[in-house]
Amino acid sequence: MSACGDPLIEASGLAKVFLAGGREVRALDGVDFVVHRGEFLGVLGHSGSGKSTLLHILGCLQRPSAGRLSLAGRDVAACSERERSGLRAREFGFVFQAAHLIPELTVLENVKLPFLYRDETQGEATRRAEEAIEEVGLEARRGHRPGELSGGEAQRVAVARALATSPRLILADEPTGSLDPSTAAAVLDVFARRRRRGATLVMVTHVREVAVSCERTLTLSGGRLEGGAQV
Repeated sequence: MSACGDPLIEASGLAKVFLAGGREVRALDGVDFVVHRGEFLGVLGHSGSGKSTLLHILGCLQRPSAGRLSLAGRDVAACSERERSGLRAREFGFVFQAAHLIPELTVLENVKLPFLYRDETQGEATRRAEEAIEEVGLEARRGHRPGELSGGEAQRVAVARALATSPRLILADEPTGSLDPSTAAAVLDVFARRRRRGATLVMVTHVREVAVSCERTLTLSGGRLEGGAQV
């Protein structure tokens, strides 16, 4: 049991089936777990274990084929696409394996992108984006474009973009995969600080040494959680 707050995410019987070459592939197969408010949860597993699929379902980017997924007691799997889009804009910060920065935009402009779907003024959006850029140590690069950044710098911009709106839930997919050890440690420190400020984090990784930075770790194998239901 987590030492954090009440459940924020509750998954029951979560499954995801894809069709590949005329056959069904079960990326997730009856997953049950809880993520508590303020928790830093790691999901560990090898490539193909279902980690990214799970994260995409948690972030309302994909729908489960079966099962129930609730966010603060709300069944998000049953929400309309418009409602799910609103949840992504208001509640989540995403860090993907690739930075997915827009080449024509500066670092600051890339980090401000999530504010396009929110009600903040331009001045407030700029202030909060600049704070997030400073938090990842890239304030000197805020006017540069992605082509002028190293791979590690680009990934830190992606982290800043995820943090800028102060989301309730941060979902990170192999966020340290392209980083050198010292930069990876700095990013994990940023996540830890956000957790102390009240954010909930779910990070998937295939690296056990990265997973140990989390408060609690679940292990996925073949679309199933080792050890069964996790609370």
